[in-house]
Amino acid sequence: MSVFACGRFSLSLERPLLMGILNVTPDSFSDGGSYNRLDAALAHAERLLADGADILDIGGESTRPGAPYVSPEEELQRVLPVLERLAALQVPLSLDTRRTSVMRAALQAGAVDLINDVSALEDDGALALVAAANVAICLMHKQGNPDTMQQQPDYADVVQEVGGYLARRIELCLAHGIARERLLADPGFGFGKTLEHNLALLRALPQLETMAGAPLLVGMSRKSMLGAITGEAQPDQRLGASVAAALLAAQRGARIIRVHDVKATHQALQVWQALG
Repeated sequence: MSVFACGRFSLSLERPLLMGILNVTPDSFSDGGSYNRLDAALAHAERLLADGADILDIGGESTRPGAPYVSPEEELQRVLPVLERLAALQVPLSLDTRRTSVMRAALQAGAVDLINDVSALEDDGALALVAAANVAICLMHKQGNPDTMQQQPDYADVVQEVGGYLARRIELCLAHGIARERLLADPGFGFGKTLEHNLALLRALPQLETMAGAPLLVGMSRKSMLGAITGEAQPDQRLGASVAAALLAAQRGARIIRVHDVKATHQALQVWQALG
């Protein structure tokens, strides 16, 4: 599939697209607290776009391992003002949420083109809500919940299990009338996976796309898997590793890459693409 129907926009997938991360949270693993004021969030959104972002992904709940509970009401208070202010820009807006009530309120405000759901629409009512809306959806695999998911991840065959889960969720969406061109799949790097699991999934991206039957969105930016490889304990010191991971994902067929460091990643992709 070369075209992705993303709400108000039709996006070509002939080249990898960059999704810029905008966390309006106090506790996200890398940049929590940096952009949880409206003015700071809007300024960062403008910077991401100037650096080459094709999509903005706005999230109001940290889903890092061990993250504390955030009520749906508080999550909505964080994201809705930002979404409403950014809606006038000519850029696809993604809402990073796993809660039906947050999705519903944002959709009613008319400020969302893509729902990026770490729970793959498993929340009650989410599937029916998104099926009736003119938005795209990214379905992610995770094992467990954020508070426990990294304690003892276990798979008999991580590629088969992740790919099979994504395929089942995609088929369920299709059965509910969601067009295939509205669907993305995300293997969920770091969401209930060891380093070995993550590396196996990275190697198998072409196979996972075939299994899922949908373009892949990949997010490894600044994650602990990169810290485990490089020895860098601080997420903001993993720029080189993040760019390398993004480039490897693109080479293996990832269609959308979710990153913090848009400018550096954009430049790396430009060099790769120049080779033809």
